[in-house]
Amino acid sequence: MKTLLITLLGLLPLLSLAQQKPQTPPAYQLSTHILDISRGMPAPGVTVRLEKYDSAKKNWTAIGEKQTDAAGRIGDFLPTAGQSGVQQGLFKLTFLTKPYFATQKQESFYPYIEVVFELTDGAHYHVPITLSAFGYSTYRGS
Repeated sequence: MKTLLITLLGLLPLLSLAQQKPQTPPAYQLSTHILDISRGMPAPGVTVRLEKYDSAKKNWTAIGEKQTDAAGRIGDFLPTAGQSGVQQGLFKLTFLTKPYFATQKQESFYPYIEVVFELTDGAHYHVPITLSAFGYSTYRGS
């Protein structure tokens, strides 16, 4: 028993080294998630459009459009791994909610939801929404 205890104590420094791995930067700068709070479940199959504001032209430029997966998530907007570099500026996510609620055979008040936000550095930004047919909320997640 004493030998086992001494062996385990000898392994403690190795465990702390394993926990101090350098963090790798995220492959994507932006992600989103939709939770349908009326059902208490993720919202799969919702089309989400990403646009960036061009202050010189005073208009929005489309960057991409994706659909939420079975878990209600999109994790791969704005690649950072040397593909497009760090993005900064005003962005807009448009969640096309009317078709989602139509598949649920439910009317909704909001046919789409626009969330405008500003990226100021190379950090990862998570912009989720909680959703029901007659309301929504958003926040900066992690």
